[in-house]
Amino acid sequence: MTTTPATAVPFFPPALFEADRAELIGLVREVGLDPEQRFILGARTAAFEELLRADLGAADVVACSSGTSALSLVLRAMDIGPGDEVIVPAFGCAPLASSVVAVGAVPVFADIRPDTMTMDPDEAERLVTERTRAVMPAHMFSVMADMPRFAELARRHGLRLLEDSAVAQGGVLRGVPAGLWGEAGVYSFVQVKTCGMPGEGGVVITRDPALGERVRMLRNHGQRPQRRFVHHAVGVNSRFDEIQAAFQTHRYAGFPARLARRAEIAAYYTERFTPLADRGVTPPPPDRDGRCFYVYTVLADARDALAAHLAEHGVASHVYYPSPLPAHPAFAPYAPPDARWPAAAQASRRHLSLPVHHLLTDAQVRQVADLVCAFATTHG
Repeated sequence: MTTTPATAVPFFPPALFEADRAELIGLVREVGLDPEQRFILGARTAAFEELLRADLGAADVVACSSGTSALSLVLRAMDIGPGDEVIVPAFGCAPLASSVVAVGAVPVFADIRPDTMTMDPDEAERLVTERTRAVMPAHMFSVMADMPRFAELARRHGLRLLEDSAVAQGGVLRGVPAGLWGEAGVYSFVQVKTCGMPGEGGVVITRDPALGERVRMLRNHGQRPQRRFVHHAVGVNSRFDEIQAAFQTHRYAGFPARLARRAEIAAYYTERFTPLADRGVTPPPPDRDGRCFYVYTVLADARDALAAHLAEHGVASHVYYPSPLPAHPAFAPYAPPDARWPAAAQASRRHLSLPVHHLLTDAQVRQVADLVCAFATTHG
């Protein structure tokens, strides 16, 4: 079936910031002509950090150049390095492992739960050794990891707990915002995230003021705020842009409404797809607690055929992680030769993400759901 652009359903919205275009252009001019000529880590960045800190009830929020660099900065601030092991999920994005490798430590891959695709606490605990220093669960797609279990695991074994909450800004589990279950968490602001922006950036969120202070120093070449050219540690350049900080501050008031729209779409999908489990299409678990709605992802037995079916009807979908992390050449050296991660392998073969962004119309949402249901009916 041939579709026209008017009926196409994009996975990533092409006009994500159109409504704020005038504001963004104005901010470029404002920052560019500011007599202070401060383009990074200025008053606008500080104001954005304070806005998030107050809204979350955190001790500190530190803006960084990306969510990936935020993870590495926290690991360094925790003094994790050579000889240390960090337990990470076997399924997910590369920074889960690369941030650990970047500080000289060893990523230890734990399998995931088949239903949530987040790290299995039992599998993680099985991998704890005398060299384990930290555990780093990650929220996946629209589901937060089992943070109460991981918090208990970390307490019982005396481990640091770093929460990869890069995709989960806006998620809340048992009344605790994503990013505040562990000693620190991170958010990513790349444009497709729930509170994305037209550029790269992220933040570290923490309840520990001392940890936040150390991250703040390390992100700027080891310099403390207000004291340039005195380097207390070998840091990095992970600084935040003033234009983006001002733009994020401007858009933050609309974040709850954008998140609510994503949640509304996800709830509709789950209602439509729950009866399809015995026909080869399984939605995320329906519990609303601990959901973040960055991406809505189903598990499909005939994943590639479903993606092709959607594409034929003008609906874009996405496969994020076609193989477990230990299967990648970059991380194979850290994978024991006899180790297996069956749930991660299954998720890699079956997961398919559907459009869930807040700019979708009701008609587009119904179109996506109708196509998935029609496919399951004929192929299940």
